[in-house]
Amino acid sequence: MDENSLGRLKVEQKTGTEKFQLFGADLDFGIAEFWRWSASDLVSNTARGILAEFLVAKALGIVDGEPREEWAAFDLKMADGRKIEVKSAAFLQSWAQERPSAVTFGYGRRRSWNADTNRLEEVPGRQADIYVFALLNHLDKKTVDPMKLDQWRFYTASTSAIAARCRSQHSITLKSLDAECAKGTGQWKGPVAFHQLLDAINEL
Repeated sequence: MDENSLGRLKVEQKTGTEKFQLFGADLDFGIAEFWRWSASDLVSNTARGILAEFLVAKALGIVDGEPREEWAAFDLKMADGRKIEVKSAAFLQSWAQERPSAVTFGYGRRRSWNADTNRLEEVPGRQADIYVFALLNHLDKKTVDPMKLDQWRFYTASTSAIAARCRSQHSITLKSLDAECAKGTGQWKGPVAFHQLLDAINEL
């Protein structure tokens, strides 16, 4: 086998019209049907997290036709080079609940993986410059809809501000996040709506 054939895979963004094939012939079902089957529950933890990354990318104007990279060291990169990490949370879950979930966002240091070398970095760290905490801020399961962007609110923080926290280097509760933003230091911003997110990041 050619050793060059096992390098990093170049992934091209799907259009939504592609059909599954059998022996080179198109079948009567395609990628859009797979997406509907696999990702319609946008409240689920996995889909909501990916959706939050997409919403932040749209708010920042950086959805550029490149597909999401599953194992990247950070989630998004702005035109000016700033790297963004997106964390999501919600009060409501897909399963039956006795009460709304307590909201906590994780931001612990981790060993990043390099897709070109297939190796983990030796030293854990935070690879992003800015963290965006995306909260699906809705409490009624009858009307919750992550595609309604007024149901979301966003917080931002510089990585240096996170590193300076004394209380925890692993996570932050919603109460603590609101308290940090209320201090007015300029290193924590929020809560803001979808259309205000770009300004909040630029003001950090």
